[in-house]
Amino acid sequence: MSTSDIKKSRREIEKLVFTYLLATIVCAGFGAVYESFSHGVYSYYMLYAFMIPLLGGTIPFSCVLYFRNKIPRPMARRFHHFGISALTVGCIFCGVLEIYGTTNRLVIVYFTVGGMFLFLGNLMYLLQKK
Repeated sequence: MSTSDIKKSRREIEKLVFTYLLATIVCAGFGAVYESFSHGVYSYYMLYAFMIPLLGGTIPFSCVLYFRNKIPRPMARRFHHFGISALTVGCIFCGVLEIYGTTNRLVIVYFTVGGMFLFLGNLMYLLQKK
């Protein structure tokens, strides 16, 4: 891998850190606004939905940049992104349903599929060669 490829990959990871940080802020803002109009009803799913892109995206990719770890391949990143997005949307959707006062047994699909894709993405990252 040439140095220009490494610099290009590092720029991509920097963009990912910024994107996940932006997603974290948007989720926190959405949760705050939604809960302010919910007439005192709140959901922990909605309150902590911002933690998924923060802990699953911003911090790990910042660690890749800071500690100069091997950069994940595009397929591993895609699986990781899909897992994080499925978990985030699942939390927000579950929070909306809780605030509304109802439940849906199909919400578990978000968490199952998101967890599987997150596991696959991390496994692909760990098994990649240097």
